[in-house]
Amino acid sequence: MLTKDQLLKQLSATMGKTKVVELSNILFHKNFKLTDLIDLTFHPDKKIAFRAAWLLENLFLHRPDCYLHDVNYLISRFDEVTYPSCQRHYAKIAMHITSPKAIPDIRHILATTDLDAMVNKCFEWLIAPEVLVAVKAFACEALFNLRHRYPWIAEELPAQLEFLMRNGTAAIQSKGKKLLSYLQPLEY
Repeated sequence: MLTKDQLLKQLSATMGKTKVVELSNILFHKNFKLTDLIDLTFHPDKKIAFRAAWLLENLFLHRPDCYLHDVNYLISRFDEVTYPSCQRHYAKIAMHITSPKAIPDIRHILATTDLDAMVNKCFEWLIAPEVLVAVKAFACEALFNLRHRYPWIAEELPAQLEFLMRNGTAAIQSKGKKLLSYLQPLEY
């Protein structure tokens, strides 16, 4: 069993993608508690928090079926994400777990979970000018994925997308056009 302190020592050092993959495999095989990793994404040292969030994304998205019992805890902490470097990883997780392609067990858990805080946070990220483009793109897609559960999203999201697209980057233009094409009512 890898301890939280041992992981903290690992997260204190600079890491690249290879190290993240290697460390996520170690955490998986050592049965590291995902809740402890989630807690480290809120560490006072922003670099440690970023590395923990990167590791969380990698570990959770590669083996979501192994962490079903932690999904509610992950969602409960979503509203607390403030570090820009962590926002990207949480938004990407939100996009994947809300996807129609998410594993059935995740979809079942989300169906019985209050997602209001996550939805509100995603809209906050869309509106805040200082939020990175990748975060906005992932948040848009997560909101789009939740439009059937929360019908008001389908009414609000087009206006937000159009606003973002006014001066948006190529990534926002592309994502916005794609999502808007699905959100526009059919004309007969």
